[in-house]
Amino acid sequence: MNIQENQIIGELVAKDYRSASVFKKYGIDFCCQGNRAINDACDAKKIDAKIVVSDLNALLQSQSENMTDYKSWPLDLLADYIEKKHHRYVEEKTLEIQPYLDKICRVHGERHPELLEIKEHFNATAGELAKHMKKEELILFPNVRKMVKVKLENSNLEPSPFGTIQNPIQQMMNEHTTEGERLRKIETLSNNYTPPKDACNTYRVTLALLKEFEQDLHKHIHLENNILFPKAIELEKELSQKK
Repeated sequence: MNIQENQIIGELVAKDYRSASVFKKYGIDFCCQGNRAINDACDAKKIDAKIVVSDLNALLQSQSENMTDYKSWPLDLLADYIEKKHHRYVEEKTLEIQPYLDKICRVHGERHPELLEIKEHFNATAGELAKHMKKEELILFPNVRKMVKVKLENSNLEPSPFGTIQNPIQQMMNEHTTEGERLRKIETLSNNYTPPKDACNTYRVTLALLKEFEQDLHKHIHLENNILFPKAIELEKELSQKK
């Protein structure tokens, strides 16, 4: 695959997730703003698109036997995977990170007041993601599974109470954007998760966990925005045309 400057970032990452590391290196959002072309994203960042494309091509020329092709997965399997892997991760890590943030704010907050802002942003993200994931688990994902079942059984798709599936999907994407921006604020406030010289081990562990949390959420959002959601919209159109 030879990458071109006019390729859409989200589509590229959907085909080969290794490309995400290059976009992350240049600070280019591949999940919430993955619908942009590489050259447009580079223009916004004042980066030479040729350098980014060169890095992408160099990376993707290497072969990886362990690459997971999420795009080939059935939609119901992908929804199950997101729920069991990424939703569970958010729930577990939230409970782990919040007490650490409380502790380092008490111990280091006076010398590092940015920690108080980080704690505020993370608690807001934790609360919003909890509600967001429940909406996916109770409304959106069951509807995706229902459409897969309808197609397998060659039956008719019943009208949904929320109309087209694009309605809840658009709401989920808007919420993804909000939380992506909030985590970018945490990244900035923490100097890209770099512990200061006077940081204790708890401080260092907390920043490492926050960085890992952001990385997992990027992949989580990518799987939904760039793969699950477009394929669900496509499936709904296919089933609707059958009537």
